[in-house]
Amino acid sequence: MKTRVITAVIALAIFVPTVFMGGWVLQVVAALLAAVALSEVALMRKRLLVSFEAVISMIGAVLMTLPSDVWRSIDNKVPVPLHAESLLYIFVLLMLFHTVISKNHFNFEDAGVFTLAILYVGMGFHFFVQAREIGTSTLFYALLIVWITDSGAYLIGRQIGKHKLAPRISPNKTWEGSIGGTVVAVLVMAIYTHFFPQYYSWGWMLVMTLLLSIAGQFGDLIESALKRYYKVKDSGTILPGHGGILDRFDSLLIVLPILYLLGGLQ
Repeated sequence: MKTRVITAVIALAIFVPTVFMGGWVLQVVAALLAAVALSEVALMRKRLLVSFEAVISMIGAVLMTLPSDVWRSIDNKVPVPLHAESLLYIFVLLMLFHTVISKNHFNFEDAGVFTLAILYVGMGFHFFVQAREIGTSTLFYALLIVWITDSGAYLIGRQIGKHKLAPRISPNKTWEGSIGGTVVAVLVMAIYTHFFPQYYSWGWMLVMTLLLSIAGQFGDLIESALKRYYKVKDSGTILPGHGGILDRFDSLLIVLPILYLLGGLQ
């Protein structure tokens, strides 16, 4: 517990000022986080970090984090259409070519795993940067939903949790904790969005908070399912007491893209 608390304090002391600074500093941090998250996927897949697929995937995820205005600027300066979607397909083609060159030591299933990882991680951190470009309050809106839901679910689940939410994926999670975490998140964010108005009306933002709190818990379960599939306790060891980057950002990597789809990143 002591290690966990110390790691959390140090991480927040670095992370929160970075969020407030924004700009290229946040972009660099997002790119580094994406690269580390992809390396965790590669290691869970039992691939060397210097392997072709791991390197290509990390580069792909880093480039996917670039904000939209950067892609528009690049697109205006080059004779061929170059944006995140076309670049992703280039990386997919490279991995498909690699299935032939490697004589099937790297197969179609491997290519699918790394392609999905590039999308999942790269676009998640892309919208992390996009949210900050809109404003600090927008990014903290998403962050607070994740943090409050997680903390509320843990505390309430420990006190009154009896019915297992997903015992085959995450045995410690309960329905009581899940519902309680979402209720607490909605109540707290009702206050937050009153003082820090977002793009939509206050009432609609509460509906979005409800949806995003549930989505964030799915993000947590998705990563738990990934770890259970690969039979590992944590996605990595970079954060002592907390695991890896995917362990800490799993919910946010789902919440931010959904916030974008709901129109909250405008």
